[in-house]
Amino acid sequence: MIRQTTDGRNPAQSEPASNPSLEFCLRLTRAYATLTRRLDNALSSVHGLSFGDFMILYYLGRAPAKRLRRVNLAERLGLTASGVTRTLLPLEKLGLVERQPDLRDARVGYALLSDAGQQLLDYALVSVQAIAQEATQTLSADQLEAQSALLGQLAGIHLGNS
Repeated sequence: MIRQTTDGRNPAQSEPASNPSLEFCLRLTRAYATLTRRLDNALSSVHGLSFGDFMILYYLGRAPAKRLRRVNLAERLGLTASGVTRTLLPLEKLGLVERQPDLRDARVGYALLSDAGQQLLDYALVSVQAIAQEATQTLSADQLEAQSALLGQLAGIHLGNS
């Protein structure tokens, strides 16, 4: 015998109790997917890049001497070391990123932003900044800073790996 609620519904079919943490995570995931899709579309149609490609160029462009150890780049991107290697291959073939060995340790490899990569990054930044501005236009500077800090905390970001 199936029990029913007072309104005639099966309790297993009723809506779950509100869970603010779950709702936040679901909305965050949806926002990420929506924003990534917008950025991917703009970058691919205008610059021939994916948002993932852009992020690599961006992090390399911000790094000292425009280079990062592959393992550090993987950390910033939230990828494994092998994942970042696979992601870098097409960018290397296009001449946007170069491999650079460590002269003191053969186990260490660097990804270096090439001049062509820097030029493409400069152009792509215009598109990305416009979308970022539009996406955050309703937030005050304080709200934007607080939200950014929260997202950094969720991602495990600290000053050394941002």
